[in-house]
Amino acid sequence: MEYQKMFERYEIKYLVNKRQREAIEARMAAGGMKPDQYGRHTIRNIYFDTPSYILIRESMEKPVYKEKLRMRSYCLASEESPVFLELKKKFQSIVYKRRICLQEKEAMDYMLRGKQLPEESQVGHELDYFKEFYRSLRPSMFLTYDREAHASFEDSDLRVTFDQNILWRTRDMDLKKTVYGYELLPRGYSLMEVKTSGAIPLWMVEVLTEQQVYKTSFSKYGHAFQTLMQMQGRRNNHV
Repeated sequence: MEYQKMFERYEIKYLVNKRQREAIEARMAAGGMKPDQYGRHTIRNIYFDTPSYILIRESMEKPVYKEKLRMRSYCLASEESPVFLELKKKFQSIVYKRRICLQEKEAMDYMLRGKQLPEESQVGHELDYFKEFYRSLRPSMFLTYDREAHASFEDSDLRVTFDQNILWRTRDMDLKKTVYGYELLPRGYSLMEVKTSGAIPLWMVEVLTEQQVYKTSFSKYGHAFQTLMQMQGRRNNHV
């Protein structure tokens, strides 16, 4: 299976309502962008963290360098389905993503049962180091969303994604389980991401300005974790 193992790019995020999204998509089509070959699809993620959530706590302090580890599937998985183990790092606004593809059972055996990866690779060594450094990693958050991705005719480096129906939960953290959970965004809103290693096209800047859309610092895992802490705080206050 051929897949891209490493990414290095800017990922700029915006929260858009239905009207803004429609205007942006119309300008994208005029600017030479179209939905990619996957169409609308559901992405499932399991984020790994320590029992004290050290990774997301440190990330929310907005350090110069931060990192996350997740397992991702682009469909409802079976034990034999391909899934990705991804190290996602951010340094000085640049996102670095490194990943390997495994069967779901292989990935879970590696993350939860101490088994070795089936093949040796540079990314595999980085995953080994990460696991050794954060010794108590465990599944901490299940995050899923419906994504529509757009690619450029002229600039193969430019991609724009819209994520909606973002749901999170802290049980049934299994890529083979059905989608359900708490909603993260208000109804009618999408999280838009512009992914590029260079500058945003002028026409994109213009439509964002026209629609009064401004970039935001929005981590799905971070916002879900904040909501989780608020829910736990409310429960504790009622005890």
